[in-house]
Amino acid sequence: MAGPLPVGDPAPADGRLPSDLAIDPAAPFSAYLHVPFCRVRCGYCDFNTYTSGELRGAKQEDYASTLITEIDLAKRVLADAGALRPMDTVFFGGGTPTLLPAGDLARMLGAATDAFGLTDGAEVTVEANPDTVTPEVARTLADAGVTRLSIGMQSAVPHVLAALDRTHRPENVTTAVAAAKDAGLAVSVDLIYGAPGESLADWEASLDAALALESDHISAYALIIEDGTKLARQIRRGEVPAPDDDLQADIYELADARLAAAGFDWYEISNWSRTVEQRSRHNLAYWRGSDWWGFGPGAHSHVAGLRWWNVKHPAAYAQRLAAEESPAAGTERPDAKSRTLERILLLSRIREGIAVADLQPDKRTRVAGLIADGLVDPAAAVRGRVQLTLRGRLLADAVVRELTD
Repeated sequence: MAGPLPVGDPAPADGRLPSDLAIDPAAPFSAYLHVPFCRVRCGYCDFNTYTSGELRGAKQEDYASTLITEIDLAKRVLADAGALRPMDTVFFGGGTPTLLPAGDLARMLGAATDAFGLTDGAEVTVEANPDTVTPEVARTLADAGVTRLSIGMQSAVPHVLAALDRTHRPENVTTAVAAAKDAGLAVSVDLIYGAPGESLADWEASLDAALALESDHISAYALIIEDGTKLARQIRRGEVPAPDDDLQADIYELADARLAAAGFDWYEISNWSRTVEQRSRHNLAYWRGSDWWGFGPGAHSHVAGLRWWNVKHPAAYAQRLAAEESPAAGTERPDAKSRTLERILLLSRIREGIAVADLQPDKRTRVAGLIADGLVDPAAAVRGRVQLTLRGRLLADAVVRELTD
């Protein structure tokens, strides 16, 4: 299970938005639907997920109906605020969304579509464990309006999967991708690098396997050791080594080179796609600070600078909604300084970068130093953008500190 929720102001029981919130009715709107169920907990994961033995009264078979109750609440709240807008993107994340029957996912998507509508060409993504994707599941999702499947490959090397506590069979990634493509779905595969015992050769084997799938999009995330996870405890006890920063840098550079040679282009530090159209528009909405409503236990939402988050446990979430109350546990409105810091942090991660003009005047003079250090693209800077080089992507946190401290 994830760590504690943020400390914020109390959320209103009816979920209403503040009357002084300046909502742009023309601004893009997205929906995130959290499915908090997993068969086993991966040792590195600190997401808000639950195995069957941790549900304590909540039932997976009731989950779709419970989440649809929050969709109904969101429709009332946004309509009252004059901010009811069609969805540009929808994302089912988790957990393992495909642990639920595909029909349940279809029912939730149908309820959200009925409540808000979808823009023309909307992107609708479902995260999936390779072992849960069959031709029937893929067809049901496609028929329901899903456009994209994000498959958790993580690695093609058995001992690396074991180090991550991943239980899927590597060969099932191939069959899952084939099923998705046959159903007409776009496909992304997710990789994780830096697991205990993973070598550069192991990573190269995983890259080769991912490229052989001929997917539209590849994500490659560095393993992060989160407090409270099984992996953090193993490292603290000396049972497994901590990730090696130098090896992770070598792995990233290899990934970028191999993906570029295969026709993929980076558009965010950890994400590559073959074309602009195949980028994850939902994740770009987060990085660009768009509005979204997060449905489900522990899900976070953002509308016009207001943030709120739901209670974490599925049973508490269900109890709130059954009592006709909002499941929101807390809310906050970051001040201007916090919003500026977050904007720079997020926009610096994506290829388009951040406008030099958006920096504080005393920080603009630091861009020249970042160029001299090889962290920022000089040609982009001439065009008025702070855009990271490959070295800058490896040292992105240092760039953000230089532009904000």
